[in-house]
Amino acid sequence: MSLTAIALPAVFVAAVVAASSLYIVDEREKALVLRLGRVVDVQETPGLNFRIPFLDNVVKYDARILGLPTIPLEVTPLDDRRLVVDAFARWRITDPVRFRQAVGTGGIQAAMSRLEPIVRNAIREVLGTVPSTAVLSDDRTVLMNQIRNEARNNSAGLGIEVIDVRLTRTDLPEQNLNATYARMRAEREREAADEIARGGEAAQRVRAAADRTVVELTSEARRRAEIIRGEADAQRNAIYADAFGRDPEFFAFTRSMTAYERAMIGTGASMVLSPEGEFFTYLLGDGADQANPPSSPVPPGNSAADWRAYESEAGEADDLIEPVVTDRDGNPLGESAGVRLTPVPESLNTPPQDPSEVVPPEGAADEAAAPVEAPETIQPEEGAAPAN
Repeated sequence: MSLTAIALPAVFVAAVVAASSLYIVDEREKALVLRLGRVVDVQETPGLNFRIPFLDNVVKYDARILGLPTIPLEVTPLDDRRLVVDAFARWRITDPVRFRQAVGTGGIQAAMSRLEPIVRNAIREVLGTVPSTAVLSDDRTVLMNQIRNEARNNSAGLGIEVIDVRLTRTDLPEQNLNATYARMRAEREREAADEIARGGEAAQRVRAAADRTVVELTSEARRRAEIIRGEADAQRNAIYADAFGRDPEFFAFTRSMTAYERAMIGTGASMVLSPEGEFFTYLLGDGADQANPPSSPVPPGNSAADWRAYESEAGEADDLIEPVVTDRDGNPLGESAGVRLTPVPESLNTPPQDPSEVVPPEGAADEAAAPVEAPETIQPEEGAAPAN
C-alpha cells in the first residue's frame, strides 16, 4: 500500500513535466523559445518540439499575410490640390527575432501601430511628387508600387516585409467638394449653352433658307400665274374681237343688256333719264332692223375654236410632271431647304415667254387687209347716261 501511494504521485509529476516540455508549432505560425527573456531557439517549421520545463517560454506569431487599414489622410499633390486618400497595406513577419526585439511583448498590435505611420509617410512622400491628375487617374499601379517600396525600406528594422499597398479611395476634402461641383456644373452649363447656340444658329439657317425658298416659289408661281392670266385675257379679247367682227349690232346688244343688268340692281340710287335716249334703244325695239349677221357660216380656225381645241388637247394628253425652275443663281428652287416643287400638268410647266399673238380666223385675212369702216358712234342725248 505504501509503495502504491508513493508511485502514483511520482507518475503524475512525471506526466506533468513531460507535458510541459512539449509544444506544437502550427503551419500558420512561427515560434520563439525564450529562456529567462532571451531568445534561444526559433521554430518556423510545423511539428512537435521540446523545451526545458519551467525555464523556457514559447512565444508564437502569425506567419500569414496580415492587413493594415489606414485612417483617411489628407495629402497635397504637386499642383497644391488637396486630396483625401485611404490606403490598405499587406504585410507579414519575416524575422521573428528582430520582430521580437522591435515590438517587445506588444506583438502584432504593437507592430501595426508602428507600421501605420510608416505607410502614411510613404503615401505623403510619393503623392507629393506627382500632380493630382495622376492620383485621380484609373491607372495608379506605378504610384502604389513606389509607396510599397518606400514603406518596405522604412520598415525593414521591424523584421517585417510590406507586400503591397493599395489606394482604396481618393477624393477631395469636404470643404472643396461644393466648389468643385459648382465649377463642374458651370462648365457643363457653358457647354450646354454652346450647344444650344449652335443649334439655334443651324435652325436659323434652315429657317432662312425655307423663307427664301417660299418667297422664290411664291414669286415664280405669281409670275407664271400672271403669264397664264395674260394669255387668257388675250384669248378672251380675241373671242370678243371675233364676236364684234361678225356682228357689231349683236355685240352692242349684249353690251346694252349687261348695262341694263348692272343699272337695275337695287343700290338705292336714283337716275333721271330721257326714255328717248340711246341707253333705252333696245327697250323701245328689238333692234332687228340694225342686225348685220354674217352672210356665210363662221369658217373653222378662228381664235375661239383654236382655244377650245387647245384646252381639249391639254386636258386629254397632259401628264403631271415635276417642273424645273431655277433661281437667279441657276440652282433649282427649294434645293437648299429640301423642298420639291409640286407636279403640274405639262402644259403649265413651261409657259410661253414670248408675247402672244392673236391668230385671225382663216378666210378673214382678205377682210383684215381691206379697210374696215368704224361703226357709227351715236352721241347720247343731253342728260342721258352713256351705254356701258
